[in-house]
Amino acid sequence: GNYVALNTVGMKNIIINGDMSIAQRGTSATGLGDNDNGYHTVDRWRFQEVGTPTFEFTQSQSTDVPSGQGFATSLKMDCTTAQGSLASDELIRIAQRVEGQNLQYLKKGTANAESLTASFWVKSSKTGTYILNLVDQDNTRQISKSYTIDSANTWEKKTLTFEGDTTGAFDNDNGNSLQVIFFLGAGTDYTSGTLATSWEASALNTNTAVGQVNLADSTANEWFITGVQLEAGTTASDF
Repeated sequence: GNYVALNTVGMKNIIINGDMSIAQRGTSATGLGDNDNGYHTVDRWRFQEVGTPTFEFTQSQSTDVPSGQGFATSLKMDCTTAQGSLASDELIRIAQRVEGQNLQYLKKGTANAESLTASFWVKSSKTGTYILNLVDQDNTRQISKSYTIDSANTWEKKTLTFEGDTTGAFDNDNGNSLQVIFFLGAGTDYTSGTLATSWEASALNTNTAVGQVNLADSTANEWFITGVQLEAGTTASDF
């Protein structure tokens, strides 16, 4: 009985290092922009860009956290070289890749597919609309939800629920089956359509990040995140 209970708790959060507490590569990386796709600071969180942007960011493990929530660290993105507008094919985002063998209990691709609920604490100097995008890499499908930074420089908790997908099972292996992607900026190739709030083909790029603000448009811009949780069901539990 104990084994089952422990295993259930262990599988609750699909995200690894959601509290940004582990940073084996280092605590700060500067000048992130063109050709800098990869892991630079906190484990499991990947910096991603597309195109040939001129923006640059410093990514760091920060001790700026929401008060009284039990977190000691956050991931910080600080714009150090601004780019006022992004070219059509350019984007910036932070993502985590999840192995399919860890996702079988979601029953994706069946009539019993589980919903997913994301919850996280976020803070930014730039208010407005941001996009959290889930991509099924095995079946090239996606779904996106928007959240709003309501108040500048204020920690806010966000909760977003994504419907279950009855099309396309995740491969039962250690491959990259699911990408959990926080957009920080996107050109018109990703924003000129209608936001993909239901599962659809991820080739429809124009629907991926509709409404997303450009965090790269000023060197005053910062974005922090911690307490990231992604779990089966339609409600968020405590981290």
